[in-house]
Formats: sequence, structure tokens, C-alpha cells
Amino acid sequence: MTRRRALVRRPSPHLDNGIVTHIEREAVDVALAVHQWRAYVEALESAGWQTIEVPPADDCPDGVFIEDTMVVYGDLAVIGSPAAESRRGELSAAERSIEAQGYRLARIEPPGTLDGGDVLKIGDRIYVGNSTRTNDEGISQLARLLEPLGASVEGVPLTKVLHLKSAVTALPDGTVIGYPQLVDDARPFDRFLAVPEASGAHVVLLDEARLLMAASAPETASIFESMGYEPVVVDISEFEKLEGCVTCLSVRLRT
Repeated sequence: MTRRRALVRRPSPHLDNGIVTHIEREAVDVALAVHQWRAYVEALESAGWQTIEVPPADDCPDGVFIEDTMVVYGDLAVIGSPAAESRRGELSAAERSIEAQGYRLARIEPPGTLDGGDVLKIGDRIYVGNSTRTNDEGISQLARLLEPLGASVEGVPLTKVLHLKSAVTALPDGTVIGYPQLVDDARPFDRFLAVPEASGAHVVLLDEARLLMAASAPETASIFESMGYEPVVVDISEFEKLEGCVTCLSVRLRT
């Protein structure tokens, strides 16, 4: 049986100072965000996932977006290299936590930059957003680390959103889903399904049938239901104010 684990990190008390790049800043209700984070963790656990809480990074407003700290492939965890200086303090505790789970470690080294939110894995195909957070050198370093393990790494253009997985994720059958207005180029993907809501482009695969997704995309949830999937809906409105989505609030591990 597949063992499913997920790294999570509770929100910083300074979450309302998180970075906003592509959207207008709105006030963040930190207390509500903590409540929503707990509900997100409970949704993972109710679906059979063991959650592992990474020690808090209270001085890092964006620390709750734990996915950006690393890329996990096989038994290797590649620790990222944030372009945003305010996020560099998030790495050390995340690195210790993933090492404690038995993973080998590698690192993206400057001048390379890479956020895990820019990395979409579909089997052995790895798409990496070339963004304000992830540069050519970071993509090249990731390719050198993952291709010996059997992965195929491909950079894709990204200018309209913060991270690649802000624009697209993938269904269990490998179909890439995205909101067209936020996708620079869908041609790199073998199969692409346009969805009617921006937040409908973000799913976490709980298993082959269940999709964790945001409550802000009810039309897309109905489409997925018609395709035979079961949406598991969580309200993450306070994280969406910081360009967050369901994928960036955890690092999913399958062994």
C-alpha cells in the first residue's frame, strides 16, 4: 500500500505581511487563516494522509507555503533557492524535516533560484515555470539532479502568475488543467483542459478519485464531478489573498 505523508507548516503571526506580486493586496485575517489551515490539514488526514508539521518559521510571513522550500522526486529532496530574500529563512527547518523522513538531500545553489511551486510533476515529466522566482540556472540545476533518476525536465514560460502551479496542475490521468487567461502557453502539455475559474486550476491529488480544491471554484468542482472525480473542498480565502492555493500549503510524499 502506498504510504502517504505530507509536510505542513502553521501560518506565521505575520502572515498579513506576505509578499503579493500579481494581485491587489487585501487585508488578511490571520486568525481566520489559522482556522482555514487547520481545516486543510484535517482534510488531508481524513483522506488517509499522515501530516508532519515542520517547525514554525514565525519570522517568515510566507512560511506556511511550505511547498516552495523543496522539490521531492523519488528518494531525493532538492532544497530550493528562493529569489525572495525574505523567504530564505524558511529552508533550514524544512530541510531537517524532510531529511528526518529518510530522503537524500541536494540543493539548488546560487545564482540559481527555484521555488517548489514552479514545479509540476506528472509521472517522470517535470515542468518548471521560468518565473520571477525560478530562473534558467535553477531549472538547469534541477535537470542535472533529476534526469539521472529518470526524469525529463522542461522549462515553460511564465509571466502572468507567481508560480507555475498558480496557473496549472494536473488530474490523476495526467491531463493538465488551467485557467486560460493565466496560462502563457499550453502547447508544452500533451493534454490540456481549460477550467472556468482561476482557482479551479489548483488541485491536490488525494488519491486516484479525490481532488482537494478550493471552495472558490464551484463551477470547476462540478466539471470534475461530471468526469467521475470527487472534489474535497476547503476554504482557503485568506491564503488566496497572498496568491496561495491548495498545492502550496503542503509537500506531498508518497512511498
